[in-house]
Amino acid sequence: MNLVVIAVIIIAVLAFIWFLYNSIIVAKLRVNEALSQIDVQLKRRIDLIPNLIETVKGYAKHEKQLFEEVTKERANLVSAKSLEEKAKVNNQLTETFKSIFAVAEAYPALRASENFMQLQEEISDTEDKIAYSRQFYNSNVLDYNTKLVIFPNVLIAGLLGFKPAEFFAATEQERKAVKVSF
Repeated sequence: MNLVVIAVIIIAVLAFIWFLYNSIIVAKLRVNEALSQIDVQLKRRIDLIPNLIETVKGYAKHEKQLFEEVTKERANLVSAKSLEEKAKVNNQLTETFKSIFAVAEAYPALRASENFMQLQEEISDTEDKIAYSRQFYNSNVLDYNTKLVIFPNVLIAGLLGFKPAEFFAATEQERKAVKVSF
């Protein structure tokens, strides 16, 4: 009789550990999936850049340095490996887009161009999707990291070598207030 009770307790503990382990794995997979969604949106952005550059080039031939900067940032985004690199290049590219749209302000015909307007809308939509993907990723990271530190998960996670995931954080530049003047 004592062996049966001990066996039931051991089976219950193992089932509990199995459940905790699986919940941590599911949370980690959600973090990875959310990160891949950021990559999908960054890839979409990368694919739009050559079209934007070609559209603007026809109007702003003397803005060569700006186009070179966009091309360089695009290449950096393609080659970025770590989350920190991707975030940094993503932020630099966002700043460069602001410059392109500022150049467009100087060319009324460009602003009115259907191609430019469509590309500007696509980029704006992509920026929104990147922001949402970052938010979704960070929500999943929060869930995963929480699972790692709550009791009794902390015992299992520590033993099995699970590490907290990194948040996709805003840079100091992004935290500054945007100055709008007319």
